[in-house]
Amino acid sequence: MASEVEQKLGEISIFRECSAKELKSISRLLTQVTVRPGAVLTKQGDPGREFMIIVEGQATVRRDGKVLATLGPGDFFGELAVIAGVPRNATITADTEMTIDALNRREFSSLLDESPKIAKKILVGAVTRLHENERY
Repeated sequence: MASEVEQKLGEISIFRECSAKELKSISRLLTQVTVRPGAVLTKQGDPGREFMIIVEGQATVRRDGKVLATLGPGDFFGELAVIAGVPRNATITADTEMTIDALNRREFSSLLDESPKIAKKILVGAVTRLHENERY
């Protein structure tokens, strides 16, 4: 039976195509972190190095100083950073104390190198997410 973390991963679009065994491999790479209110989780324009899943707490997303969204438990961000190392496209700040599961880009890249099958599934999931988020 899948753990709660693996179930959450399976609900995230970029991991949706992964098997239970693949989700378990990915979940082993997660590190749980506690963050204080006011902490900047990502800064627009900075290099991205982690993918994060919010376990507890709330954060605000801003682009060019404009509030875009509020994130809470189950929400995630940074998937493009962990896949492609692209710069952050928004600043995300913790509104409350938060618990976050973080996935480091270097460790994740090693997993993808070892398993092209997982890499392909995640690539399809990432492209699908980009397509869903496109604004015409």
